[in-house]
Amino acid sequence: MTVFADGTKERLHGHNYTVAVAIEVERVDVAAMIPFAPIKAAIAELCAAWKERVLLAGGNPWFEVVRDGDELEFRLCGARYVMPRGDALLLPIDNVSVEALAAHAAALLRDRLIALGLPHAVALEVTVEESPGQGASCAVELRG
Repeated sequence: MTVFADGTKERLHGHNYTVAVAIEVERVDVAAMIPFAPIKAAIAELCAAWKERVLLAGGNPWFEVVRDGDELEFRLCGARYVMPRGDALLLPIDNVSVEALAAHAAALLRDRLIALGLPHAVALEVTVEESPGQGASCAVELRG
């Protein structure tokens, strides 16, 4: 449910998001090859965490957790919701939008890629689409 600046929101609905990742490299020779297996694993973990969950923006000013136990009870823009806790994923973002999801995913994947120590990787771009052609990208540097 995307929330708008005036405090109104979309109705609860679902998406089948797609995530694409591009890595900018400074060289393409054999010595600079990037191992894709750990990158694919990091993307798979991210997608598995989001799959079949209600994504909630924990940093949204109109979002309030009322109760968090076996069930999650929350208010968003004045409306009350209760759902099984396992069906909800609270994200440290201020809105559930492709822009915010792309930025969040880019930050998570950036940290994983930096930990891999890929000396020839320069930048990372993550694109999240909610339908073909309707999405947003976020690019981040992989160096200092």
